[in-house]
Amino acid sequence: MSLKKTTIALALCACALSPAFFSSSALAFDGTAAATAPAFDLARDVNRALKTFDVPGIAIAIVKDGKVVAAQGFGVRRLGDPAPVTSKTLFEIASNSKAFTAVALAKLVDEGKLDWDDPVIRHLPDFRMHDAYVTQEMTVRDLLTHRSGLGLGAGDLLWWPTTTFSTDEIIHNLRHVKPATSFRANYAYDNLLYIVAGRIIAQKNGKSWGDTVQAQILAPLGMADTTTSVAAMVKAADYSAPHSRINGRQSVVKPMPVDNAVGAVGINTNAEDIAKWMNALLAGGELPGGQRLFSATQSKEIWTPVTPMKIAEPAGALAATRANFNAYGLGFNIRDYRGKKLVLHGGALQGFYSRVLMVPEEKLGIAIFTNAENSGSMTSLQWRILDHYLGAAPTDWIGIIAAEEQERLRKDQEKTGKAAATRAAGSKPSLPRRAYDGEYSDPWYGKVVIRHEGRKQLMAFTRTPDLVGEMEHFQHDTFIVRWKERNFNADAYVTFALNPDGSIERAKMSAISDETDFSYDFHDLSLMPVKAKKAE
Repeated sequence: MSLKKTTIALALCACALSPAFFSSSALAFDGTAAATAPAFDLARDVNRALKTFDVPGIAIAIVKDGKVVAAQGFGVRRLGDPAPVTSKTLFEIASNSKAFTAVALAKLVDEGKLDWDDPVIRHLPDFRMHDAYVTQEMTVRDLLTHRSGLGLGAGDLLWWPTTTFSTDEIIHNLRHVKPATSFRANYAYDNLLYIVAGRIIAQKNGKSWGDTVQAQILAPLGMADTTTSVAAMVKAADYSAPHSRINGRQSVVKPMPVDNAVGAVGINTNAEDIAKWMNALLAGGELPGGQRLFSATQSKEIWTPVTPMKIAEPAGALAATRANFNAYGLGFNIRDYRGKKLVLHGGALQGFYSRVLMVPEEKLGIAIFTNAENSGSMTSLQWRILDHYLGAAPTDWIGIIAAEEQERLRKDQEKTGKAAATRAAGSKPSLPRRAYDGEYSDPWYGKVVIRHEGRKQLMAFTRTPDLVGEMEHFQHDTFIVRWKERNFNADAYVTFALNPDGSIERAKMSAISDETDFSYDFHDLSLMPVKAKKAE
């Protein structure tokens, strides 16, 4: 989830954008000038980011040379409630959970229970991909490296928003998700294969992924507050509420459990605990006292590049963030910055964004958690903190990223506006509105229902209770479905194709906005009408 659409040159889960506050030192849209920032002051910079990017709360952890430099909270846990974010406030960290899955597998390799290059079907005999060759050749390593041939976020609607599919059903339905490219040909971020990896961990350990991670990783590290389920998180005394932008305003939204996808997004943690995690990783798996969480050999495996990733070409002041190399390892993105190797990852679920990054050569680790869907706050702070510890001249990254976000949002609104302005406003559907009602089925998702309730025509995803929306005519045989849960920010086009006899052949969907989270993979659906069975 990871959740939001990738932007900002980090190949991380990024986000739907918040309207940005413009400071006097912000970058011009053409990227021609970058203001120099004053000397580093963590509290001042984080508080400015809270205001600039309209984020209720942020938690920061910084470790250096095995010591915790900072574990602090800023802002509030919940809008309308003065309770502050503290170093112990729990946040959902979404896809930063993937590193825990990678380490749990590394421990199995250390124990001789599997090998990275074992075929997946050796451990899960019922595992199937769409292509028989890929089924036979897919290895445990492939599960973690985003080179399966699946498209970006393919099949994520099986688990997001909260669905009634079990983990086993998700893994079974994976065989119906068609590839977008050849096997091992390209990088494309996915979540489903980390769900498969989580199932292998459970199967090999004889207990759930959550119980395994708790016993084998969290307990040895002393991560006593960290949970492996949202249900456990909300029972804690100090946890953050999720926030999403609804009609232009930051709002508290309900937590959305995803227990069927824990291998990809299951961890909820705080600044104090994540500091322990980063120090263990930076120590190559060695714990204080000389014991090991995992071997030095596996530490190298996890941080070794496997899948090449495209290198973005940021313009203007952002050019300083350009990578010279960019790849994905096992649960981590690996790239460089100012001549130093970075190991990092992002995470995003409804109402939460997170980022964890480390500079192994400097024994430096930085974690940033937010309780809002905004990548700019994290991106600006990460560059700001990195520059300070790497001895670079201070740059006003907060102003620069705020302006970049605002410009991207303006372009997206302009594109959406043009689509609305150029539609054939006088056109009508080919069929009476009720003729579009009925059950539709997709090979991997299953049933979607279109029905009338009074004068309203609704679309409902049968395995996703919250994915229900009202359909309005756009043009010709294309409609727009506007989801009742407005915090989804994922309204979509629904276009019907007709047979020669005027009956409906199929329906296709696509998100309206380029900023829609990639996990709303409506474009991967092929919805065919379900034929009513004749009475005998």
